[in-house]
Amino acid sequence: MSPLALSVVLALVSAVAYAAAAIVQERVAASAAGPRYAPLRRPAWCGAVVLNGVGAALHVAALAYGPLSLVQPLGALTIVFALPMAALFVGRGAGRRARHGALMATAGLAGLLSLTTGTDARALGDGDRWLLTGAAFGAVGLLFAGAHLVGRPALRSVLLATAAGVSFGAASVFTKAVAGEWTARAPLAEWTALLVLSAFAVGGLLLSQASYRGAGLAAPLATLTVVNPVVAAAVGVTLFGEGFRYGAAGAVAALLCGAVAAGGLVELTLDRMTPAPESPAPPAGPARGRGKGPRGSDGDAAGPEIGQGVDVGAVSGARADLEVEVRSRAVAGRS
Repeated sequence: MSPLALSVVLALVSAVAYAAAAIVQERVAASAAGPRYAPLRRPAWCGAVVLNGVGAALHVAALAYGPLSLVQPLGALTIVFALPMAALFVGRGAGRRARHGALMATAGLAGLLSLTTGTDARALGDGDRWLLTGAAFGAVGLLFAGAHLVGRPALRSVLLATAAGVSFGAASVFTKAVAGEWTARAPLAEWTALLVLSAFAVGGLLLSQASYRGAGLAAPLATLTVVNPVVAAAVGVTLFGEGFRYGAAGAVAALLCGAVAAGGLVELTLDRMTPAPESPAPPAGPARGRGKGPRGSDGDAAGPEIGQGVDVGAVSGARADLEVEVRSRAVAGRS
């Protein structure tokens, strides 16, 4: 097998691992009533963490054998794999609008990443690293605060998934910076970058777990899948000196691809925010054991209402052990 083919296989298996991890995270979020960020007592969530780790390792291995312009777009197939896998294994299907939005987001992201190039990339200086750290932590903090202010679960999920995407994107940038500067002679020279990288990676994992609470699978996963590489690509263009292929035409095409991806995310969000049609209530039939009365809808006598009690006493002139009389009384007026 050629290195290019091996890179493609590794990238595809990585996308499948990420998709499986997302499905498990969504199921844990849907069934757990405990912590939404780190349900440590759920073995399934620990399995999702392992799957995410496997996906990350395979993605790094794919980058070792193939070019970035090929591997990164293949990583966008996570959402494409996740929807049929969820329908097959857990019976969680997606509607036509959600599928259309997922395909739009994936196609726009794949086109955007295919236009980026890493040629003539420069190293990330200390000042740029601190600038990136502050900007990323600030963006994550604002998105986190906004998620706790909105009332709609679908919008809150998208904001948390966006924050997770920013965290993972920043972690990817620091991974590239550490990999470029690391040497065997000084393995701990980049310890500060490793700490920042770990903080972003753990924060992204916790935020992604919370984003699945009450919002299904498609919208948060598509948001995370798009925001993560877009943030990394934006940092690559602004700080690493990377650019787009084909000059000005490539930049315009990248903007169009970004608009397509954004449209897909909007469609996914609207799909989750649209309320499900309510089933009509069955017509109420006549109740058994109720006599006719002037206040019943079908001549039924109205029974005691909320806040009332029932007195049971013997009917005068009748055998007390056989017949009873039911009288409504107000509890509040009873001493």
